[in-house]
Amino acid sequence: MNRDRRVDVLVVGAGPAGLALAARLATAGAGHVEVLEREEDAGGVPRHCHHGGFGGPVRPWLTGPAYARRAVRAAVEAGATVRTGVTATGWAGPLSLETTSPAGPERITARAVVLATGARERPRSARLVPGSRPAGVLTTGELQQAVHLYGQDVGRRAVVVGAEPVARHAVRTLRRAGAEVVAVVTERSRGAAVPGVPLLTATTVGELRGRGRLSGVAVRHEDGRSGVLACDTVVFTGDWIPDHELARRGGVALDPGTRGPSVDASFRTSVPGVFAVGNALHGVEPAATAAVAGATAAVPVLDRLSGAPWPEPGPPLTVRAPLLWVAPNRLTCPTDLAGRPLLLRSGEPLTNPVVTAAQDGRLLWRRRHPGRVSPSRSLRLAPGWTYRVDRAGGPVVLGLG
Repeated sequence: MNRDRRVDVLVVGAGPAGLALAARLATAGAGHVEVLEREEDAGGVPRHCHHGGFGGPVRPWLTGPAYARRAVRAAVEAGATVRTGVTATGWAGPLSLETTSPAGPERITARAVVLATGARERPRSARLVPGSRPAGVLTTGELQQAVHLYGQDVGRRAVVVGAEPVARHAVRTLRRAGAEVVAVVTERSRGAAVPGVPLLTATTVGELRGRGRLSGVAVRHEDGRSGVLACDTVVFTGDWIPDHELARRGGVALDPGTRGPSVDASFRTSVPGVFAVGNALHGVEPAATAAVAGATAAVPVLDRLSGAPWPEPGPPLTVRAPLLWVAPNRLTCPTDLAGRPLLLRSGEPLTNPVVTAAQDGRLLWRRRHPGRVSPSRSLRLAPGWTYRVDRAGGPVVLGLG
């Protein structure tokens, strides 16, 4: 039998963004702040990222698990409730979620709901890589959980597919597990080089081979050369997509670029009372960036609790190729950004690009970005130009020119 409960703020996802938001809200006296996490442990992806760098410039030695423990402790000590092993399965109303856990089904209604569901790497099936379906085909997250959480055997010869920095972490994890990494393969012209591992750029994976267990990966270079890399493990890295299933079930509008919930600069979605933060909004940013976004979202959530009206959606922000997405992607109020940058992601490497913003054929802003731009790192655009946007006008288009 369903149980019905009420809370003030319900946060779905106990990763860096959700925990930072919960800690800030509880400290500010937001009432009953509850965080739901479907995994058995809170902390998000950093839990199984055993490399350092999670403490930023202050604590660069801090590993992912240590960072996660600190985030959980901060939220709990602030007064938030963190519940693990609880899955939000659907919506019972605009601000009511159906959940399930070992204790049974439950309906939770909140004054504000925050989606902090994070992002995931697209698996082999979503990348449409043909071939057989053998064992030994993993994403980085599956690899790290297998090695760091469960101590499982992940093979002896591995190929890593991807160009983002996460590919380097996959190589390190495989080596730690005793596997030889025979190559890193990427479709891009540049990739994450690792000493001692051949880097095959401008190369695609054409087929997976093997019965029972992977035996090889067929690859093809853009110049026509092809071959087979003998291996028993392949790890597909990067190619992130927000975990947006719950948002879609709730009728939350998605942005076509980010593939996550469309939000304004105050993290408000298209559904009144529903916010979205962190990597649920776009491809992966570092844990520290997600945590900052979560903490920043506390102010608009508190405003909502105090009765602030939900604004009408402003003009969308869109991009032209080779740009992939911009976040936030709605402009509802000129003061919303309050000095926070917009994040802009390119689909290909750029050098000294000139970024423009235009609306209804009118140039709003033009600025050269010095240096190189990587597809695995976001540009940060100063928001000072957004006051020129006509809130009653058409889409604002960001491009290169």
